[in-house]
Amino acid sequence: MKDHLMYRREFYIGGEWVKPAGTGVLEVVSPSTEEVVGEVPVSTLEDIDRAVAAARAAFDDGPWPRMTPDERADVLDRAAELLRQRNPEIAGVLTEEMGVASSQAPLQTGTIAPVFDYYAELIRTFEFDRVVRSGDRVGLVVSDPVGVVGAIVPWNAPVTLAAWKVAPALAAGCTVVLKPPPESPLSNYILAEALHEAGVPAGVVNVVPGDREVGEHLVTHPGTDKIAFTGSTAAGKRIMSLCGERVKRVSLELGGKSAALVLDDADVETITANMVRASMHNSGQVCAAVTRILVPRKRYAQALEAGAALASGIPVGDPHDPSTVVGPLVAERQRDRVEGYIGLAAEEGFQVVVGGGRPSHLPKGWYVEPTILGDVDNSMRVAQEEIFGPVVSVIPHDGDDDAVRIANDSRYGLFSTVWAGDPARGLAIARRLRTGGTVVNGAVPPQPFVPFGGFKESGIGRELGIEGLHQYLEPHTIGVPPTLVPTTKGDPR
Repeated sequence: MKDHLMYRREFYIGGEWVKPAGTGVLEVVSPSTEEVVGEVPVSTLEDIDRAVAAARAAFDDGPWPRMTPDERADVLDRAAELLRQRNPEIAGVLTEEMGVASSQAPLQTGTIAPVFDYYAELIRTFEFDRVVRSGDRVGLVVSDPVGVVGAIVPWNAPVTLAAWKVAPALAAGCTVVLKPPPESPLSNYILAEALHEAGVPAGVVNVVPGDREVGEHLVTHPGTDKIAFTGSTAAGKRIMSLCGERVKRVSLELGGKSAALVLDDADVETITANMVRASMHNSGQVCAAVTRILVPRKRYAQALEAGAALASGIPVGDPHDPSTVVGPLVAERQRDRVEGYIGLAAEEGFQVVVGGGRPSHLPKGWYVEPTILGDVDNSMRVAQEEIFGPVVSVIPHDGDDDAVRIANDSRYGLFSTVWAGDPARGLAIARRLRTGGTVVNGAVPPQPFVPFGGFKESGIGRELGIEGLHQYLEPHTIGVPPTLVPTTKGDPR
């Protein structure tokens, strides 16, 4: 790994690499070796102020919001190509800074450039101005950029989730202050470099890693018009409260406790094993991970056995090893959290069927074995609270209605899957689920063309799709004389 990718001394503010206001540094520790592998400056409130001032000036007085959609699209297209070229570097940094298995890192990096591609294509044809007529009155509905966006991303997919915010914000004509997380701050420096090289004007994108204190300063800063946040539900509630006090625009993509509903006409054992495998991506540190597998009670024993057999054979180890599927958790505190939930077995009455410990062959690193929990009731904490680790609960149900009841019995509503021998039956069940996204029989919808987000405490708003662009636009209605506005494709006459 090249030194300049892992050791950064500056922030990207106002189109330049600038020295930090303070002298502190944040050491980036490898989750697999527990050794320091990188370093970034520790941002201060003054650094955030500088970044917001640069974004504010770029929005109020700079060219970006005043460029045509085609001109902005050209820059996004160039950014997409540059990011595609740098995918291997991003993947390598992710493996170092957060321990994502190198075999799985491309699943993250491969989705970054397509988001920029998509929004570049979308805004070339998007109807930013719409004419509405009624009798002799005419309204011009203009989609204005919301302004300066504070984008806060989590450690588990830092560049992917930054792209989900930055690409549509830029497409809309906004400017951005991006705050990467302290656990994995390095990979988003590559995003900044690519955007700079693509020709994004000075101040349009600013990248300042930081902790919770500077993140809250960004949220409450009078110079930001909207906050886009991905992270824990607890942090999201705090951000929503702060934005509510200021009537500031906010979109939130938060936690999940996603369920897989396996119906009685499906191949229960095979699907359970496949769901266990899928849930282990990024060591289970995925908000949309399926962590509750609901299976027919009459097939429960066989399903549990199939899931446990699959989990016990998943390769756990050094994330640099291409054969590894499950790497370490991001930090010691995260391992402690996961182990705390597994330790509730005696208190709650569930069974640790397989896993639950630390791999004996890995004396260093924050590892937890792939873990399957049996005899789980949906009221238990392990079924209700987001664990964010390689832990899956297998829960019995007594038919379709009961499966729907269990799946919806959650404060979260991010994602779900339905598995049925009869696809039409599966679709009917999917329509009853209170989640932002559902997959029937493995038919994954075409991201980034479709929206992603959640119901209930899984968040507010949507990312990706045309809905993701709308998050960064404000409708502005202008009444105009009829002779001033020509008939357009938006004219309903």
